[in-house]
Order: sequence, then structure tokens, then C-alpha cells
Amino acid sequence: MIRKPAVAGAFYPDNPDILKRTIEDCFLDKRGVGEIPILGSFDDTEYPMNIMVPHAGYQYSGAIASHGYCKLVQKGFPEVFIILSPNHTGFGSEISVFNEGEWITPLGNVEIDDEFANSIISHSNIASADFMAHVHEHSIEVQLPFLQYFSNDFKIVPITMRSQSFSASSDLAKAIFDVGNDLNKSYAVIASTDLSHFNNQEKANKVDNFVLEDVGEMNEFKLFEEVVQYNITMCGYGPVMTTISLSKMSGKTNCDILSYGTSGDVTGDFTSVVGYASGIFNKV
Repeated sequence: MIRKPAVAGAFYPDNPDILKRTIEDCFLDKRGVGEIPILGSFDDTEYPMNIMVPHAGYQYSGAIASHGYCKLVQKGFPEVFIILSPNHTGFGSEISVFNEGEWITPLGNVEIDDEFANSIISHSNIASADFMAHVHEHSIEVQLPFLQYFSNDFKIVPITMRSQSFSASSDLAKAIFDVGNDLNKSYAVIASTDLSHFNNQEKANKVDNFVLEDVGEMNEFKLFEEVVQYNITMCGYGPVMTTISLSKMSGKTNCDILSYGTSGDVTGDFTSVVGYASGIFNKV
């Protein structure tokens, strides 16, 4: 199965040269990390090194995302990136795994790790092979050029979550953890999420701070509770809960929030904004 780009030319440039310059601009932007990192030599003692990054158009959230990707790049790339996203379209199964073929972006093709993908499906009580959920979903696609800018020597397992329940997140985390151990492959998880949507800047900062405190404390229980209690319109809380749970299984004890901002910081319109953040899950 070949997955063609759905948002090239919209969320990011479809011209390869312009896309590369745009990614560089994200890193060098005043809201970005301030440098273009150099790909380090892989050290498997750090893995799985998991990050949380946003998925809006690059002009809005790319600079925030650069903070998370800088950390991955400096530590070197593993064999597999498992990219978790919310399901914005409503198509497909509860947890949809793209389990064979390739994804195409303007920077080339990325191969699916079918062994890892199918093993996750077999270990999970919920996940299933499903392509339809991925055809128009943008929140995994926009992550790939950030990786391809530095290397094409990796495979991916794209997983989009229509069900973001606590039980679905726990099931998926356990499946990924068990498969990683069984296959003895190096991997990293990328949790693709934006934060609150369409609040004014003051309210966005307030409710996003609730979320970032919970993520920083690696408390997926409280994150789920507060998303429900305060009706926080965070689109990817399921991927983040999954990543927190998996990270704790892997011996990670905290998440460093690397950067936070809103769309208002770019547009100057603070009446209705979307929140963005990057974080990395670490051992203390």
C-alpha cells in the first residue's frame, strides 16, 4: 500500500528544496531551538527516546516542534519511529495501524516496518490493520519531513487513534512495549498532538498549563481526568497518554516540556488560538 501526501502544499511546501529551507527556518526561528542540529551517533541506552510534538501547519507550530526534533537528532536515529496521532477524520477503526507499504513525502519514500506493525496488532486487544483512517489524516504526515531532512535510514509504524480512552491508550502502550522487547529493535515514539483549540490566549494558557503539568509529572490518569473535567480541546491526549504509559514501562520518570506557544504568537490574533508544545520523556 502506497500512502500519497494529503497535505503537501498546504501544511508544508510540496517543493523539496523549499520544504528543506522551511524546516531550517523552523529550527532557526525565534520560537525555535535556535540551531540546526547535527545527526548524532545512535546510542541505544537512551531508547526508547519518546517525544511529544505538535502537528499544525509549519508556519504555526514548526518552530515549537523543532525543540523536540532537535533532541531526537542529537541522540541519533533508531531503526523505527512509531508515530501516534489522533484521528481527525473519523474514518477507520478504534486504533488504526498502517501495517505495510510506504509513505511518500516531497523528500522521498518512507518504508513501513511491517514486522513491528503486525506484531503490535497481534499483541493488542484493540488495534487493527486499517488504511482508510490514514488517507486524509495530516497529523502523522507532517512529522515525516522533520525526520527525512536529517536521514531516510529509518522505518515507521503510523498509528492513528479514533478511540482515545484510557483503556485504549493502556492497551496500545503495553503492546508497543512488549513488541519492542520481543523484536529487540531500537525505536522511538512520537506523540503527535496539538493542545487546546479556539480559546482566547489567556484561557488557552490556563488550560494548556493543566495539561503540561500532568505531562511533566508523567500522570496519564490526571491528564485524562482534567481533559474531561475542564473540556480541554486537546486533540491528541490519547497518543500522549499512550506515550506516558509506555515511557514509564521503559524506565522514564519525567517529561521535560521544551517549548510552548500558540497560533496567536504567529498571527497576532489572540481571540481564538491553538496551543502547541514539545516535550521529551527522560530518565532523571
